[in-house]
Order: sequence, then structure tokens, then C-alpha cells
Amino acid sequence: MRIALGIEYDGSPYHGWQRQGHEPNTVQQILESALSQVADHPVTVICCGRTDAGVHGYGQVVHFDTHAMRTPRAWIHGANAALPHSISVRWSQEVPEHFHARFSAYARRYCYVIYNHPIRPALGMRHMTWQYRPLDERQMEEGAQALVGTHDFTSFRALGCQAKSPIKTIHSIRVERRGAMIFISVHANAYLHHMVRNIAGVLMAVGTGKAASRWVKEVLELRDRSRGGVTAPPYGLYFMEAQYPDEFCLPREVHRLPPVILGGE
Repeated sequence: MRIALGIEYDGSPYHGWQRQGHEPNTVQQILESALSQVADHPVTVICCGRTDAGVHGYGQVVHFDTHAMRTPRAWIHGANAALPHSISVRWSQEVPEHFHARFSAYARRYCYVIYNHPIRPALGMRHMTWQYRPLDERQMEEGAQALVGTHDFTSFRALGCQAKSPIKTIHSIRVERRGAMIFISVHANAYLHHMVRNIAGVLMAVGTGKAASRWVKEVLELRDRSRGGVTAPPYGLYFMEAQYPDEFCLPREVHRLPPVILGGE
């Protein structure tokens, strides 16, 4: 049978999602080890979207195949008993054989979190980006709208990105301030490597006044990563949600950011 799981994790202690040869400290490798104990056979998981070192997952979805007969409760609680506190299985569900965690998803949502305050915080530094310069979120929001739609996002991809095409569709992008916190929410069909972090870097340059809001459109049209500004740090980035067709009937949770982040509002 094929099982889908919803996974939440704090990415700050790990070398990213993906298994890396002899590097044991990845989310995938630790999750597979826990699930293998529950299944009593080796388990390999496939995820919706790989995240880099330091990036967090709230709505990550994985699938794996198994011949072990376990209840959803057994998969959830059995895996969580073997996992560190920084990784949690949120739900489990049997899915049809044609379900694929990556290829069945038609959209994904990320959130980038910025603490905008002149004083460095003592709490939450691994879960948000600190920007001491005042940010104008209205200018950031105005510039961000140039990215909505189907575009060539070459200027916003990592130099080592292995995606076959730089053409992606951003359905919506919002920049909101709540107190000292600024949230950049991006909803798209798919993403390039470092795409959201590069968008955040460009928008922060606009927010500090280093560039006008129209610069975002100029960067997009240049199709040149070297002209795209600084890549924002990983620890402010959250994989919030993956969206699938209704036929799979997967749970739809409301994913909220950690209390230490929300407390900054």
C-alpha cells in the first residue's frame, strides 16, 4: 500500500531535507529511520518539496510504499516516538497507487518571516530573519506584484539550480506587517532553487530604500541571476502548504507559525 504523511519540522539543526550520502543529519534520513522501525523494513520517502539547510517545514507531505499493515495512528505515534522533538508526523493516510507527493501537487505555499526592529532579538533567531533597517512593507508589496503570473524566473534561481525550465507561475504574493514582523507569503505552482529566498532578498532591498519598487520588475526581465541581489538567509523560510486534487481527500490543516514568531506581532 502507499501511505501519505504530513510532516512538520524545525530545519535549523539539519543539513536540509534531502538524504546526502554519509551525512546522517538530514530530515529525510531521520524520518526514514523512524518509519523503518515502525514498518519493520527499510522505508524510503518521497517529499513534495525539498528544503535547504535551516529551512523549516509546516506542511511538508511525503509518501512511501510498504507491505506492513499499520493503522494511521500507529504510523503517527510510532514514528513520533522514534523522532527527535524537532520533527513531527502530523497525519497519516492511505492513498491510491497513482498518488505522488511531488508530482500530484498542483501548488505550494511558502512564507518568509522578517523581524524588523533596530535591536537584535534573543529568541527566535533560528526561525526568522532579523533586519535592523526600517522596511517599508507598502513598497515591498507594490514591487512584489510584478512577479505575479507566469514568468521566466531566471533572475531568482540559484546558480546551481537543476530545474529543467525557469518558467513558473506565481498565483499570489503578499507582504504584510504585524507589529515588528513582516511576512512574505508566496503561492505558486512550483519553485526554483532559492527562488523565495531570492525574492525576499530583492524585496528587502526595496523595503530599505536601496531600490525603487519598479526594480523588482527590472530584475525579473533581466533574466540574469547576477543582477538579482542578495539571497536572503534560510532560517526565515517556511514550507507552509502543498495543495492536491480533492480526489485524494488529504487533511487540510491550518498551519500557523511558531509562538515565538507570532509573539513578535
